[in-house]
Amino acid sequence: MTLAPEHTDLRVELLVDQRWFPVCALTDLTPGRGVAALLPDGRQVAVFLDRAGRAYAIANRDPFTGAYVLSRGLLGSARGRAFVASPLLKQRFDLTTGRCLDDASVSVTAYEVRTG
Repeated sequence: MTLAPEHTDLRVELLVDQRWFPVCALTDLTPGRGVAALLPDGRQVAVFLDRAGRAYAIANRDPFTGAYVLSRGLLGSARGRAFVASPLLKQRFDLTTGRCLDDASVSVTAYEVRTG
């Protein structure tokens, strides 16, 4: 995805503890791939840009293995919902809600994301 010149200075921000926290420039993200970011309190988040240009963020820790790997997962969609599949055991996590699509009793934190 090539951004128009007026979009090259856009930042990706996450709502953390009722405050917007800048994570990276939108141009730092590659559509279809994730990156890991560190929040000020030490939490890791996985930030994604889908091929339509929408940004998402969820906790980076895979609750099934304890490994910080969700940013390395594969993006997909099911029933119109974007998800990431863990690279280890392949459980899928909804990128909007953090809910595990394969085990309703498990979820990860999902963050509100804005670009501006």
